[in-house]
Amino acid sequence: MTAKGLIVAAPRSGSGKTTVTLGLIAALRRRGVRVRTAKSGPDYIDPAFHAAASGMSGFNLDSWAMPPDLIDALVAEAASDADLLIIEASMGLFDGLSGEPGRRGAGADLAARLNLPVLLVMDVSGQSQSAAAIAHGFATLDDNVRIGAVIANRVASERHLAQVADSMQPIAMPIAGALMRDQTITLPERHLGLVQAREHGDLDKLLDRLADLAEERLDLDLILDTARPVAPTTAGAAPVLRPPGQRIALASDAAFTFIYPHLTDGWRRAGSEIIPFSPLADEAPPAECDVCWLPGGYPELHAGALAAATAFRSGLKAFAETHPVHGECGGYMVLGEGLEDAEGTRHAMTGLLGHATSFAKRKMNLGYRQATLKADCPAGPAGAVLRGHEFHYATVIEAGSDEPLADLIDGQGRDLGASGGRRGRVSGTFFHAIAELK
Repeated sequence: MTAKGLIVAAPRSGSGKTTVTLGLIAALRRRGVRVRTAKSGPDYIDPAFHAAASGMSGFNLDSWAMPPDLIDALVAEAASDADLLIIEASMGLFDGLSGEPGRRGAGADLAARLNLPVLLVMDVSGQSQSAAAIAHGFATLDDNVRIGAVIANRVASERHLAQVADSMQPIAMPIAGALMRDQTITLPERHLGLVQAREHGDLDKLLDRLADLAEERLDLDLILDTARPVAPTTAGAAPVLRPPGQRIALASDAAFTFIYPHLTDGWRRAGSEIIPFSPLADEAPPAECDVCWLPGGYPELHAGALAAATAFRSGLKAFAETHPVHGECGGYMVLGEGLEDAEGTRHAMTGLLGHATSFAKRKMNLGYRQATLKADCPAGPAGAVLRGHEFHYATVIEAGSDEPLADLIDGQGRDLGASGGRRGRVSGTFFHAIAELK
């Protein structure tokens, strides 16, 4: 194994690390560097941007939700076919849960476990010499986390950059480049984060521009020299969730996009075949499949089209008479009786479960979750303990009378009660599974 790795992180959210990461990936790809990418924490959207920039599949790493040996196995697999592994942290580098060291969900956990250096992206707008105090604090807070270099972002002028650079000299902190303020470089957002990569008509143009900026303003040689070899591991590559079936019908279109690559890769390694279908194209799950999985996504943006997809709705109902069907978050919403869109218009959904949800009555639900399954379902057998997360704005406006699917606690161990629903062969929950707790 010859691949090297590094972690791109920041002191806080909003520092511009995703933009910097994409520019760095695209610029290195131009050089012929084979870059694999990962996102720290629960995030469906950034890995797709990483994949577009690198030309290689992205994945997720999560120190709270994933067993440590799974992290090792995923990193080893990625390093086996790459020259460089770039891991983008979430929020601030040290931000995570309070609790077990190394299992807090922080990017710093990965830096320490994998012994990889951190490229710290600092938004220096509104400061100059004070940037060194922040860099010094990050460099000295944890002896197991090494800051390899700093990238100054949103620099006002060359004079501003000189002040920042001078302040870094007493702490011997290398600066691996600087990007000037540019209000024209933005990634559009919506309620669950960035607008998805597949929805950008000019993504290639944006990535080319970011690569140009990275070539012009970043010290790519220094960054490559900062990276450190990825340590070899003997960890196995067992599936992180048991495959729900031999042939899995997976809803896949603009309304159903949120499925973690490590899950589908694990199912395939275990011998399962994944057959995609599009509810928005009015397709039903293929009859030759033995289970149907409806992942999360944006059904609230396509509620009218889903309500009008009569072949999908009738086909799914027929499928559920003899085969298991499971929905996560958006998929769970579609399994209910109805869905109110942002304007308050109610659209009929599949009615395979008895609840109804609303996007008009919005309330953010966000956080890590540990789920203990109360019955067998495609996510696992009764009694299985899964770790994952919730992130949605929908509210349940009609609870229905279905039996609950799982008992939930949050990342701090607080009891959240029963969640989700199950009826016959159909099950669903707002909970997104990441891995089974071993």
